[in-house]
Amino acid sequence: MKTSEINEMSISEIEERIDTERAELVRLTLNHNISPLDNPMKIREARKNIARMLTILSQKQLNEK
Repeated sequence: MKTSEINEMSISEIEERIDTERAELVRLTLNHNISPLDNPMKIREARKNIARMLTILSQKQLNEK
């Protein structure tokens, strides 16, 4: 997910998306522990997406205050 796409989202949408991405990350790591994934870079990509969303979320919350 690109930063420009995240910036267009509202705070509540970002929070919902973070929850779904975290659930996806847990699923990916569990599956990878059981049997190796075809593309383990998906785990890194999911972590980066979560971090990106959390950063933009905190920026938006600071701008509201």
